[in-house]
Amino acid sequence: MKIMLATDGSEHSKAAAEKALEIFGGSGSAVFKVISVYENVFPVAGEPFAISADYYQELEDEAKKQAELFAETAASTLRNEISGIEPEVEVRNGSPGREIVEAAVDWNADVIVVGSHGRGFWGRMMVGSVSDAVMHHAPCSVLIVRRPADPG
Repeated sequence: MKIMLATDGSEHSKAAAEKALEIFGGSGSAVFKVISVYENVFPVAGEPFAISADYYQELEDEAKKQAELFAETAASTLRNEISGIEPEVEVRNGSPGREIVEAAVDWNADVIVVGSHGRGFWGRMMVGSVSDAVMHHAPCSVLIVRRPADPG
C-alpha cells in the first residue's frame, strides 16, 4: 500500500504522521512518501514601493528550506518508528491542495494522510482548507486527522 503523508510542519501534521504510523505502520507492505508544499504568496509591489527581485528570491528560498525541513522531520519520524523503511520525500511549489493531489496522481497513492487545522465553516470560507481541497479532488482515499483536544 502506498501512503502519502502531507505535512506543513504544524501540530496537526504531526498528529497526521502519528495516526499514519498507528494505522499503517505495522503493515510490512506499506510504502510511505512525505510531501510538503510551499507557496509564493509574497506580494509584488509596484513603484514607488517596489522591492528588489533578490529579496523575493530570498523569501522563496527560505520558504523552500522550511518545506524541506518539515518534510524531512516527518520522514525522520517515520524512520524512527518503523525500522527498515526509507520514505520518499518530495517538496513542491504551488497551491498546496492542488500539488498534493497531483503528487498523489503521479505516485499512484492508495491513501493520502493529511492533518485538519480544525477551522469551522467560516474559517474555510475565508482562508480555504488544504484538507478540504485534497478530500474533494484526490484520486484515492483521504484520511483527515484531527489533532487530539488538549486536556482541560
